Amino acid sequence: MRVEIWSDIACPWCYIGKARFEKGLAAFAHRDEVEVVHRSFELDPNRAKGETGPVVPMLAKKYGRTIEEAQAMEEHVASNARSDGLDYRTEGRDHGNTFDIHRLLHLAKARGRQSELLDLAYRANFAQERSVFDPEVLVDLAVEAGLDADEARAVLADEDAYAGEVRADEREAAELGATGVPFFVLDRRYGVSGGQPAQLFTQALEQAWQGRILTPIGADAAACDADGACEVPQPGAHA
Repeated sequence: MRVEIWSDIACPWCYIGKARFEKGLAAFAHRDEVEVVHRSFELDPNRAKGETGPVVPMLAKKYGRTIEEAQAMEEHVASNARSDGLDYRTEGRDHGNTFDIHRLLHLAKARGRQSELLDLAYRANFAQERSVFDPEVLVDLAVEAGLDADEARAVLADEDAYAGEVRADEREAAELGATGVPFFVLDRRYGVSGGQPAQLFTQALEQAWQGRILTPIGADAAACDADGACEVPQPGAHA
């Protein structure tokens, strides 16, 4: 069975959702027969390459909040991440165009190191003092994931390298009706949106294994939409 996951490295619920999915997969009896493929989805494709800015002021502007309120939003997302065993820093992060990261992830996929690079990029973006919008940081992450440094630099230097693969993923997401991420498609039978609880992923895997048709499953869960907005549930709300 194949599970395809559309995500963006800039989306905190993709970071959290990946961890929850992996917990759900670990509880699935046929987990060794599941192929996981990560696909590209840009939350802010119109942002100029090289244009970066701090996350908290961006959140304040997007949601019409004060800086203090935006910081509280980050703290709440961090609480969700930490409850799943993930480190999450709420200050000093930046955001920007993620197209190059997606291109490099397609190189990693071709070399059988996609999940490794994705994990490293998530940790760099959400847990460490490393900007994933710096090409040299991306090369370092690629090497840590097991890729060749020169090959990674060559891909980043060639704007056409793996660009078609990224665009194809995004077109397919649109055809499947995905308006936000994370978005999970299980064997083209079930669609699961958002950072759902781990047990729901296990349930979805079991139902997809039984060969039923593609249909949404589960209540709405926190996600980042195609305009780049990331839902932040209020304290006490389902996440």
